[in-house]
Amino acid sequence: MMRFHIIAAVVAISAGHLLSQELIYQPPPNFAGDGGDYRSPLLFKDGSRVKTSEQWPERRKEILEAWTGLLGEWPEVITNPEVEILASENREGFTQHTVRFLWTPDEKTTAYLLVPDKPIKKAMPGVVTVYYEPETAIGLGKEERDFAYQLARRGFAALSIGTADATEAKTYSLYWPSMEDVRVQPLSMLGYAAANAYHVLANRPEVDAERVGIVGHSFGGKWAMFGSCLYDKFACAAWSDPGIVLDTRPSVNYWEPWYLGWHPKPWRKRGVPTEENPARGLYHKLLSEGRDLHELHALMAPRPYLVSAGSEDPPHRWQALHHSIEVNKLLGFNDRVAMHNRPDHSPNPESNEVIYSFFEEWLME
Repeated sequence: MMRFHIIAAVVAISAGHLLSQELIYQPPPNFAGDGGDYRSPLLFKDGSRVKTSEQWPERRKEILEAWTGLLGEWPEVITNPEVEILASENREGFTQHTVRFLWTPDEKTTAYLLVPDKPIKKAMPGVVTVYYEPETAIGLGKEERDFAYQLARRGFAALSIGTADATEAKTYSLYWPSMEDVRVQPLSMLGYAAANAYHVLANRPEVDAERVGIVGHSFGGKWAMFGSCLYDKFACAAWSDPGIVLDTRPSVNYWEPWYLGWHPKPWRKRGVPTEENPARGLYHKLLSEGRDLHELHALMAPRPYLVSAGSEDPPHRWQALHHSIEVNKLLGFNDRVAMHNRPDHSPNPESNEVIYSFFEEWLME
């Protein structure tokens, strides 16, 4: 794995300013060693501290069980999915298949599988891309969000999935077993769908199941974060400006019923919680218990992840990332937690090049 990929790629497109490896994998000096007010994930429930790498699996299990209790337990992951190919077409250096498969126990989705045409001697890496609908990631939507298309051109098999029907209905997420009787928080259920998509991609004969990542922007960034943190078969992940912690910025809207604030309809009025329009459901419980998403980030260790950060994840997010860095250090790993900052929420050519180079670094052989 060649670390210089990220540096060279960013330098090549940065007009006169150099982004060093340190800025990608290390916090700036003013945030170095600063864990903010977040409770360390290295503390057991009883307050004792994880002191050795041998103790981490026990604490990791404790974190995962606590969050599973809060989010709801997933149905059984579909590890041998039946995949129907509906259509195929040749594009620029890859074949695009329109596919359909079960992404929940009782609901099918239509997605796009992009497979590079270049002959290979060994299996290729893969990336699952997630968004409001699957067309954007294959280059048929808003610009600078065509992750699947760009990765396929770079030699990755890519599977683009999205909640097209729910987006059109403005319910956005997945509600299992039904909208009226939700047993798994919708954002966690999206993570479950991503786990099933992992197996669609990983079971392909041309894909190396040990080298599959996940990426998404905004809504998709939240989705990619929950999918990768909760399902450890993803080898690495890139989260584009999701809001990596429970902030009250309007776009870091985990309180909405399609994320972590589900409650029976009629739903609360959309927007930042107020006394007149309070948060409901699990979101309120998380705040009252002092929990935050840095606990989930810790579940990634030692798998690498990149926060492709924009307006919703400013540099002080290093305070939350500090705790993942500490877990990795305990396990004997450095440079597994990365952040690249841009001023705007939308991705741009530079931030995307960092994402693609990150996947090349960690997934290409």
